Amino acid sequence: MNSELYRIEEDSIGKIKIPKEAYYGSQSLRAKDNFNITGQKLYSELIISMAEIKKAAAITNMEIGDLNSKIGNAIVKACDEIILGKFHDQFIVDPIQGGAGTSTNMNTNEVIANIALELIGEEKGNYKIINPNDHVNMGQSTNDVYPSGGKMTVLKLIIKAISKLEDLESALLKKSVEFSDVIKMGRTQLEDAVPITLGQEFNAYSSAIKRDIRRFTLAMNEMQVLNLGGTAIGTGLNADVNYVKNIVPNLSKISGLNLTQAEDLIDNTQNLDSYVMVSGVIKSCAVSLSKISNDLRLMNSGPRTGFGEINLPPKQNGSSIMPGKVNPVIPEVVNQVAFNIVGNDVTITMAAEAGQLELNAFEPILFYKLFDSLNTLINGITTFIDNCIVDIVANRKESRRLVDHSIGMITAINPYVGYDRAAKIAQEALKTGKSIRELILRDELIPESEIDDILDPFKMLKPGVIGKDSR
Repeated sequence: MNSELYRIEEDSIGKIKIPKEAYYGSQSLRAKDNFNITGQKLYSELIISMAEIKKAAAITNMEIGDLNSKIGNAIVKACDEIILGKFHDQFIVDPIQGGAGTSTNMNTNEVIANIALELIGEEKGNYKIINPNDHVNMGQSTNDVYPSGGKMTVLKLIIKAISKLEDLESALLKKSVEFSDVIKMGRTQLEDAVPITLGQEFNAYSSAIKRDIRRFTLAMNEMQVLNLGGTAIGTGLNADVNYVKNIVPNLSKISGLNLTQAEDLIDNTQNLDSYVMVSGVIKSCAVSLSKISNDLRLMNSGPRTGFGEINLPPKQNGSSIMPGKVNPVIPEVVNQVAFNIVGNDVTITMAAEAGQLELNAFEPILFYKLFDSLNTLINGITTFIDNCIVDIVANRKESRRLVDHSIGMITAINPYVGYDRAAKIAQEALKTGKSIRELILRDELIPESEIDDILDPFKMLKPGVIGKDSR
């Protein structure tokens, strides 16, 4: 072994050689070897959240006199470096890991300790001066730090998701105004129903997204409540009472997030139902987006043999064998984002259910899937807006042609001839290909002077019932 390339660290498992330039330590390297699962690294926002917690802990411990200011200030500066995005390559543990997140917490502790050591002129690995456990982890446990870091990360992602959803709502509302005079046939169970405007449909989509925004706002409340200060099982063992009192307020100042400490730290340590609620909100949003995508694919279908009521922006060639084919790739990818989120929700639910007594050991997989759901949702919404919604074009003439030739127009005749007679007219029109108007005039059921007014599709849109985009 070349001593110039490695340093020796020793923990409760034994001695291990660490690359001399590495800022991680023995427990990080053991975890890397033990948990080669996804091949991915920790989410950067989680790394930053963990560093914010460690910074708040160091400040709080210095304030109450438990941590030497030289060591504490070095830890604070080390945390600031990580918060700025530096040293993230030193976080080497897999997101999916045994040990309830201990590997992530210790990776954080070791990196911060070694950065701090260098800042005061000491060599990495000299833990007698600054120790990952005794100093960086002072007053803490993995069991309150890791869940708090996870919640903070989810909270930051929810804020981003809400911003993107607000952009989507705005884009849909703009389209609802643009399409307010585009009459089309409404459909139920994919069969002709009664007329509706394309603007009303887009207004309805915006209403669904507005509900999702409200749900995400409620979900933020769940993620703002931390068990930080509870240490191992929520009882606060080894944490100074003044540390427990001040750690969350200090963390709020550092992170800029509106955080509160749980009233029952034991409950907040062992129960993960809040994550299930948040995952459910994400899933609800994904389902709404997928349904909208389904509608857009149907209305775009064709160009000659489908609905052809709208044109989605052409983004890429649709086939390696069929020339000129263009597929609705953006709605398709949004569908797949939804499928991914629904699958993640199942994993999150199982992980939350699997807790036992005072701790749930399965938060690593839960966070991995929850971060993935939020991240793919955010990215999916972004591409949905930029590459699809804003450039949708209405096929006005084709939409009107379909309305004028639809059997569904017979519904407007019900009050004049009765349901049974109207049904017979509809059946004859379908069988013969004749129009509803033609058959009504033939049988002299309604005067010609009135029929066009009755069958005017815009007059079928009742004021007070339709959306704000109505004519």
